[in-house]
Amino acid sequence: MKMYILIRADVPLGFAMVACAHASLAAYLRFRDEPEVAQWLAGPFRKAVCKVGDAEFAAARAAGDFVLITESALGGAEVALAFKPRAEWPRAFQFFPLYRA
Repeated sequence: MKMYILIRADVPLGFAMVACAHASLAAYLRFRDEPEVAQWLAGPFRKAVCKVGDAEFAAARAAGDFVLITESALGGAEVALAFKPRAEWPRAFQFFPLYRA
């Protein structure tokens, strides 16, 4: 089980760190009553934080079951997506690069 958090590549580092924290918590709160979340919490509750371009960010929404994080200090820009933990992911997610500062 793994939760993916996608951060848009053009988001400055400071905002990206805050967005990641908010995204993780928002996804947990949104999906906490789902059986996948209970299973995720019972294990090592893995997360993958990835830096993606606009096209990947938009296309990833097709995976469903996500929360969208916006940043008011960036004019309400969409900065992060956090997906409900699951065991199986669309193939494209395997190729998203991990976020590195």
